Amino acid sequence: MPPTDDRVVSAITADTGFRVFAARTTRTVRGVLGAQKLGPGLGQTLGELLSASVLLRTAMAPGLRVQCILRGANGQGTLIADSHPSGATRGLSQLPSPGAELRLEQGAVLQAMRTLHDGRIHQGLVEVPSGGGIDQAFMAYLQQSEQTVSMAGLATLIEDGSVTAAGGYLVQMLPDAPYEAIETMTRQLEQVGNLSRQLSDPGFEAEALLSAVLGDIAHELRSTMAVRYECWCSEVRVVSALATLDRSEIESLLEGGNPVEVSCDYCGAQYRIAPARLQGLLAKS
Repeated sequence: MPPTDDRVVSAITADTGFRVFAARTTRTVRGVLGAQKLGPGLGQTLGELLSASVLLRTAMAPGLRVQCILRGANGQGTLIADSHPSGATRGLSQLPSPGAELRLEQGAVLQAMRTLHDGRIHQGLVEVPSGGGIDQAFMAYLQQSEQTVSMAGLATLIEDGSVTAAGGYLVQMLPDAPYEAIETMTRQLEQVGNLSRQLSDPGFEAEALLSAVLGDIAHELRSTMAVRYECWCSEVRVVSALATLDRSEIESLLEGGNPVEVSCDYCGAQYRIAPARLQGLLAKS
């Protein structure tokens, strides 16, 4: 796998005290922000949310679809990061008006959802800590909803309107972690320092970030998984969504005999659903 590919890697320390995850999401974030046409401020926030969703899925539910939803204070605006078990990742920005900002102040919340194999949804909700960013909210979620003591760092670097680097790390303390191991990891994370500095290295990749987080701590590599920007919308999914409408709504769409045009909010793909397909939905209903 070329070193410039987005991916998430994981390891466990030799003392079995910690699981450590590191992700490079540069191209993924670049693709999402391009599709959503976001500026640096909101783009940085969504970029960090995307990295958080990848890390959360890998750590807690690698075989499930995971969504991280950030709602601004007073419900003003929503950002969604959607991470699929295949590694495909997409994002969405929903703002009350063009150019609006998402305020991470009192009342802002982070919601994490994962879709179970039987279709049920497992979810948790936490308030964004006062004065904190996505990484602080991410750690609060893991502590409160997953009962997992964790340390996380997330960053998205944007220069001249272009994403130059994005990624993050997650360190999870395992049950019965030795006291000496906790002391060692605490000192090591203090040495990691500003994550933006780590990401600004031209050779930044997931493995380099993992090494920076672990330092000289003995560990065993556990997994490597590719991550990419990709939307899984399709005409079949669009038709399936239309099939959930009431009969009267489908009949309204058929008035005039023109194809129904639908665009994907995530990637902007355009779909034209022929009247004959809509008539088929009426026949089924």
